[in-house]
Amino acid sequence: MKQRGSDLTTLGHRIRHFRGERGLTLDQLGERVGIAGSQLSLIENGKREARVGTLQAIAGALDVDLTALLATEAPNTRAALEIELAKAQRNPLYVALGLPTVKPTRGTTDETLEAMLGLHRELARRASEAIATPEEARRANTELRERMRERQNHLPEIEQLAEDRVKAAGHRVGALTHREVSVMAEQLGFQLIYVNDLPDSTRSITDIANGRIYLPPASIPGGHGLRSMALQAMAHRILGHERPASYAEFLQQRLEINYFAACCLMPQEASVAFLQAAKKEKRLAIEDFRDAFGVTHEAAALRFTNLGTAHLDMTMHFLRVNGDGALLKGYENDDIPLPTDVTGSIEGQWVCKKWSARNAFTHTNRTTEFYQYTDTPAGTYWCATQTGRSDDGEYSITLGVPFSEAKWFRGRETTVRAVSTCPDESCCRRAPSELADRWAGQAWPSARLHAQILSPLPSGTFPGVDDAAVYSFLEAHAVDREA
Repeated sequence: MKQRGSDLTTLGHRIRHFRGERGLTLDQLGERVGIAGSQLSLIENGKREARVGTLQAIAGALDVDLTALLATEAPNTRAALEIELAKAQRNPLYVALGLPTVKPTRGTTDETLEAMLGLHRELARRASEAIATPEEARRANTELRERMRERQNHLPEIEQLAEDRVKAAGHRVGALTHREVSVMAEQLGFQLIYVNDLPDSTRSITDIANGRIYLPPASIPGGHGLRSMALQAMAHRILGHERPASYAEFLQQRLEINYFAACCLMPQEASVAFLQAAKKEKRLAIEDFRDAFGVTHEAAALRFTNLGTAHLDMTMHFLRVNGDGALLKGYENDDIPLPTDVTGSIEGQWVCKKWSARNAFTHTNRTTEFYQYTDTPAGTYWCATQTGRSDDGEYSITLGVPFSEAKWFRGRETTVRAVSTCPDESCCRRAPSELADRWAGQAWPSARLHAQILSPLPSGTFPGVDDAAVYSFLEAHAVDREA
């Protein structure tokens, strides 16, 4: 029964609490248990881990259940303050200051402890709001992508949680309905409320104190988006998330809530059955998967990456590319040579102009997927690309597989083929020599600068969220409901 430092501290306080209630000294309790008072003191101070037998003996001597002795909450308010202070003084933020550790005594008042803890909390708050640079964000994003690649983009623990929640809400077949999403919220003790005045920096707000999840108006276009936002808000509670302590943790939480929402909208059991049947008939298609569960094309393609390797035994890649060719989001476990910068980051890098993710923008009929084979230095890949448009402009969604896997997909018979030698610059980034000779030194374009290249990431408890606006929103709606 290995215990962490915080567990040992709490246990020590609980032993001291029960010992004090019985009016026993350290030596008296030690004599009953069969250990020296000095050894018992080390256990009470959280400096020594006790064996199970010793803990059972202590519980017996104090006439309490072992489960009560091992409970994780502090025995009283004073102990809670001392435990929090001990934890705060072990925090690297405080250790790095080189200041001494303060050990509370009987003479230390609760007010003094509260004041000290106030300083520690403010130190932690300021550290959590420290501005993250774009370089730090890219590094965190790259590390997260690599971890997901190692797991084949599949998180079985979240899959099971979502499957259980969806079934408990009464869902059986087809697309998850808004009513079923509402039932899921009610089972967690929350009510979904649609409002017109959400702060611009938020997609939803959860009022934990009053059991409410605020969402945009139910009348906005795209039912998938509202269902997904509600599920993401619930996921924070279901997955036990704490306030993120770093930008990397914020990204991890965002990935997990998106994953949970996708699992609910496209439950694993039903999705795998649908995809396996389509594979057997050699008619796999992201657009069919999308329509079967009433989600966006991007959501269906991403969900395919969660299930394709684990359940269909195939490798693949996913791309979301902006109209200018910049890679906004990507995943691969099929070794396709994604463009990267010197740090290994792919976000913002230009995708080869010869890939289907770029060629699809020139395709005349954009209502259906665009299919293409592409020969690359890593091998030949088959890709299906669907284009779309958002407030930010055009984009394309691509799901691709190695040539050997194309036989399972509709569109494999396409005759469209391209050759890409990227990252060799002569492929599509370097102008033909005759044009370079003619115009080198004669052109001075005005570049379109993406502001995020120079700007630090927004600060706040949650990056980019205006805390003041959120608190004002909650206060206004709390007053409205009390009136």
